[in-house]
Amino acid sequence: MNKGSFVERNIRVLFPLPAVVFVIVMMLFPVLYTLFLSFTNWNLTSGMPLRFSWFRSYARVLGEPRFLDAIGRTFSFTALAVAAETILGLALALLLNREFKGKAVMKLILLLPLVATPVAIGIVWNLFFDPTIGLANFVLSLLGMQPSAWVSSPQTVIPSLVLVDIWQWTPMITLIVLAGLAALSPEPYESARVDGASSFQIFSKITLPMIAPTLLTAMILRSVDALKTFDIIYAMTGGGPGYASETMNVMAFKYSFEYFRMGQSSVILVFLFLLVLFLSMVIMRLRARFEL
Repeated sequence: MNKGSFVERNIRVLFPLPAVVFVIVMMLFPVLYTLFLSFTNWNLTSGMPLRFSWFRSYARVLGEPRFLDAIGRTFSFTALAVAAETILGLALALLLNREFKGKAVMKLILLLPLVATPVAIGIVWNLFFDPTIGLANFVLSLLGMQPSAWVSSPQTVIPSLVLVDIWQWTPMITLIVLAGLAALSPEPYESARVDGASSFQIFSKITLPMIAPTLLTAMILRSVDALKTFDIIYAMTGGGPGYASETMNVMAFKYSFEYFRMGQSSVILVFLFLLVLFLSMVIMRLRARFEL
């Protein structure tokens, strides 16, 4: 009896094997290695060999006010950015879901922030926010308002960075929601119009509940990405002025590549990973409720 070749007999194992190896090497190993380092006192400048310190690195990081402030900034940046991007993205998607002249051009313009490189975005927006020659303060002066320090002030740096994030990532929310709107069945809308429902009633009772899973999926993607934001913040402020825009990711980078305290940097990244995981699970639970 011909049992076939080795490949044919083990096709169910061999077929997904490259994907499994990729996940282990590129995803699982870095997470486990970071967790391993978080229990050590590895410091590249001390000249001492790597030793286990177990939870002493965790206690040292948690006892540092700078770390607690970084958690607060990370959450405030994420909450402000994702909330604004969700509202604006939904509004733009509803607008683009209608037929009008120049719709294709408007979609193309929406894609431009997504394809721009983060460093280039940081340089351009720093020029835009420049207190003396920047266009932002010029516009404020035309409106009869006082100039702002934007990214140069501890009070305005986070809102200014949120504004840049909104400009860059609102189009992503728009495109995801727009795809969800395109997949909706027209039958409920026809029935609602026959019954004399208003535009607001159609939106609140039909459109919003039907696209809620899609909208929450977009929020998951953006929330995870916003929590990990590094490039724009580092390119524009480097975490400054002082520590005013230092999020957990920026702080972990500084601990790794400026202070060379790899063990404590890994602790920060472990906490960041847990925060991202927790937030993702919360939003996924909300999404599951909307699908019931």
